[in-house]
Amino acid sequence: MGVAKVWRYSCGVLANTQKQHFFFTCWLWKRPTPYTKVCGFMLFALGLISLFTGYVASNLELYSQKLVKGAWFYKQDGDAPIDIWKSRYSTSYYGCSERGPRFASAVNVRSSNRYLLIATSGGLNQQRTGITDAVVVARILNATLVVPELDHHSFWKDDSDFFDIFDVKWFISYLAKDVTVVKRVPEKVMRLMGKPPYTMRVPRKSEPEYYLDQVLPVLLKRRVIQLTKFDFRLANELDEELQKLRCRVNYHALRFTKPIRNFGQKLVVRMRKMARRFVAVHLRFEPDMLAFSGCYYGGGDKERYELAEIRKRWATLPELIPDEERTRGRCPLTPHEVGLMLRALGFKNDTYLYVASGEVYGGEKTLQPLKELFPNFYTKEIVAGDELKPFLPYSSRLAAIDYVVCDESDVFVTNNNGNMAKILAGSRRYMGHKRTIRPNARRLSALFQARNKMDWDTFTRKVKSCQSGFMGEPEEVRPGRGEFHEYPSSCIYIGTYTISVTLMRRSCRNYTSGGNLTGQIKILL
Repeated sequence: MGVAKVWRYSCGVLANTQKQHFFFTCWLWKRPTPYTKVCGFMLFALGLISLFTGYVASNLELYSQKLVKGAWFYKQDGDAPIDIWKSRYSTSYYGCSERGPRFASAVNVRSSNRYLLIATSGGLNQQRTGITDAVVVARILNATLVVPELDHHSFWKDDSDFFDIFDVKWFISYLAKDVTVVKRVPEKVMRLMGKPPYTMRVPRKSEPEYYLDQVLPVLLKRRVIQLTKFDFRLANELDEELQKLRCRVNYHALRFTKPIRNFGQKLVVRMRKMARRFVAVHLRFEPDMLAFSGCYYGGGDKERYELAEIRKRWATLPELIPDEERTRGRCPLTPHEVGLMLRALGFKNDTYLYVASGEVYGGEKTLQPLKELFPNFYTKEIVAGDELKPFLPYSSRLAAIDYVVCDESDVFVTNNNGNMAKILAGSRRYMGHKRTIRPNARRLSALFQARNKMDWDTFTRKVKSCQSGFMGEPEEVRPGRGEFHEYPSSCIYIGTYTISVTLMRRSCRNYTSGGNLTGQIKILL
């Protein structure tokens, strides 16, 4: 149906609707009817009109956008255009994680009289998931949480403590109504114990019932316990109020220290001075990532030996066949492939790129093809210069700076489904549904291998088809599916607007499914 035909059809319906409303009003005039019933009928009729006209307007917008050429492409089903810079729902979905009225306040230290110590594991964002879950576990156990201990012995060898990266005072005060948090176990309690805290390691993805059945009895007996290697030790699906607590911790309580926040924002300001908008790419093409993935990138025996040596650090990793891993979409794209994907999606060569990355495997030689595709190529080292020196010895603080810039970017592109990618994707959904692109590596891998056999237009069309459903739109994953840190559906709400002659307000309604807002406008007299 063309635009003109849609317009004629909508006008006809409106005319018929107005005619019916006239006869309905005359009928009401002929017989005495209570004023409240008249108002009720009028509101009902106007609601139906607004519902239908909203649908027509939505379709008019869709058809008019199809006539516009620019940075747009269409989902595979042809349902709606995709703006590569901004989700059409960015102003409709927003985060809400307020405590429910039945969510009891935290018990004080004296009432709980038991302390939970947490030793996190992995890099910054893996530890972030552990800290988030630690707060929820403390809530489940009705225990006092001691500020978590960060991992100093992982691959990154960073000796930063919690207070070096996160604002401790803010963390404790923000969560005061949910969980009591202290900086350390009181000396009096430690003296009474007379020995180090009892340590436990719970299975991965443990349900709340496991903590109540297996951990709580030990805690009641020992008064102080430590849970070690605490990463992903809590189930993905929890009660809605506990999920909201996860969001309060991750998106509000875990605030970086002021020096990190200020430095990250300084880099954002500098990027914005150079360009009105920019793309942040989490390249994740470091040696440890490539070794862990078990993939091969054409570097011959030298690459095989170097990555195999790194791989030995994880004793439990199975033997993998690189070609099979690539076919399954488990290999990070090369920087060149990331650049080709972005250009095919519609990002021009004058787009400004902020690349968040550590030491890229292969160095400058590996990065050169990406720089040729996007000459406006920047990293924190380039943007900050010598000002970055105080942070250089600390990999977690450098990762935190990258996190700030990526979170503030107009578009965030992940190159793997690792912890930083998931945490940032969830944060960007919660904080205004900003565009987040994740490569469909399984389908793209075959396309990249055959790219020399097709022209650029064909390649572009196929890349857009591959990326349908991987552009960060609300309907891509149903609520309850996927990792909660990446898809915090219990904390995502959809805005509805109530229009009263001069008043517009937004109300919260839980996000239960993706889709547009057609029919959710209510017009009141």
